[in-house]
Amino acid sequence: MVKTDIEIAQEQTLTPIVDIAEKAGFLDDEIEQYGKYKAKISLDAFDRLADKEDGKLVLVTAINPTPAGEGKSTVTIGLGDALNKEGYNTMIALREPSLGPVMGVKGGAAGGGYAQVLPMEDINLHFTGDIHAITTANNAIAALLDNHIHQGNALNIDPRRIIWKRVVDLNDRQLRHITDGLGGPINGVPREDGFDITVASEIMAVFCLAVSIDDLKERLSRIVVAYTYDRKPVTVGDLQIEGAITVLLKDAIKPNLVQTIEKNPALIHGGPFANIAHGCNSVLATKLALKSADYVVTEAGFGADLGGEKFLDITSRELPKHPDVVVIVATIRALKMHGGVLKSELTSENVEALVKGFENLKKHIDNMSSYGLPVVVAINEFITDTQAEIDALTDLLNEINIPVALTSVWADGGAGGIELANKVVEATSKESDFTYLYDLDLPIKEKIEVIAKNIYGADSVNFDKKALNQIKEFEKNGWDKLPVCMAKTQNSLSDDPTLIGAPTGFDITIRELIPKLGAGFIVALTGAIMTMPGLPKVPAAMNMDVDSKGNISGLF
Repeated sequence: MVKTDIEIAQEQTLTPIVDIAEKAGFLDDEIEQYGKYKAKISLDAFDRLADKEDGKLVLVTAINPTPAGEGKSTVTIGLGDALNKEGYNTMIALREPSLGPVMGVKGGAAGGGYAQVLPMEDINLHFTGDIHAITTANNAIAALLDNHIHQGNALNIDPRRIIWKRVVDLNDRQLRHITDGLGGPINGVPREDGFDITVASEIMAVFCLAVSIDDLKERLSRIVVAYTYDRKPVTVGDLQIEGAITVLLKDAIKPNLVQTIEKNPALIHGGPFANIAHGCNSVLATKLALKSADYVVTEAGFGADLGGEKFLDITSRELPKHPDVVVIVATIRALKMHGGVLKSELTSENVEALVKGFENLKKHIDNMSSYGLPVVVAINEFITDTQAEIDALTDLLNEINIPVALTSVWADGGAGGIELANKVVEATSKESDFTYLYDLDLPIKEKIEVIAKNIYGADSVNFDKKALNQIKEFEKNGWDKLPVCMAKTQNSLSDDPTLIGAPTGFDITIRELIPKLGAGFIVALTGAIMTMPGLPKVPAAMNMDVDSKGNISGLF
């Protein structure tokens, strides 16, 4: 019987985090322990490492996700372990899991099989409290904003034009649209309100893009929370509360150190969703890893059309370092689904569907290559893959001169990623000619059109009246030089989740734009994307339990 991820994780003997920190090169006074196996790294480490040369940066992304699974985090962790096995000083940088998908349908984000980060249960649940701190910071702004209105509204805020929502780190559709402040004058000003999931909060985006506490405070002050009756933006700085919000985040901003099953260091910090935010771990964690290791393996959420594009066009501008190579993860199972095969039929060999679904992978390869970066494909092996399917996919990649490696890190840990590690090292030895997808001086509409046409393959972009009015307003306010963060379904290159493979002949519709001045980008909402997901009919939470000794089961 195949062991579950949590069973494999619970069988491991963890190394004290102080020893992992020593292996990573951190000093005793730079380690702030959260129990025996977790720690935060003091920002003082940046001062000590400031003059050290950055290591090589490996970005792991994927094809559009399917119910068949791709295993991007698993490959990221396994690749890091494989590089360490090959003698390269390597550190992994990952996002923190959100309780929304953990309790919902997707599950956790600590890897799988023998390519996991530990302690898996802690990482997938409350960890070091970072997401709770972000939730509190977000809701403190909401409370202080409503209190300002209740106490006389000196800033002349229009309650109908408050754009700052409260958040909770769960999928709770019931809270998407609410009315609050009811019960008379002593209970506030009645208004329509709503909740987002915490990882969609601008606080999370700010948290992940800030490079210091001072930068964090400055970014927080720029966040737009509402508009006045004469339609002027109101910021956190206008409310004079950026100092208090920074106080709530002063410990959370320190990167978290844990270990892989193979006792290698991993930094896990920050966790914005990639379909409704920028989908990358914190810039601070990535920068710290780059100063501490010769190779850094990080991942971007969902497919390369979302997290990959956003890492390159948003996160890379803040590092400032672009990746040296992009690894695209694919599974034969998922490619067959993109070729039209039902999930129930994936165990049967189907080379024809695989070849058809390859168009999705090829589009992502073309997209990442267009940035001037080398691309390596990792085939994440499943037991149901047949030799004929493996050979067919390998041949297709060889025909377009893309290095490919069959990886078995779920079953074999780092040993199953040696071929991938060597091909990544070879790719990073070559000179790249990186270029951003678009220039920041382009108008907002043109930036959106460049992303939609070049990355998604859309014919054109339609802008709803509300979005057009917002573009005019943003241009008037001088916000048009910011990058664009597209909020789009992860399941398709288009904004229609049912269009699998590499669709053509479609349009993208932009229905609304949201200014995220603290994060430093404009969010463009497409299709029916929601900033508060809902739970499935059978949530993952229904399979979770804990025994009398505190041992957790059903977490994956």
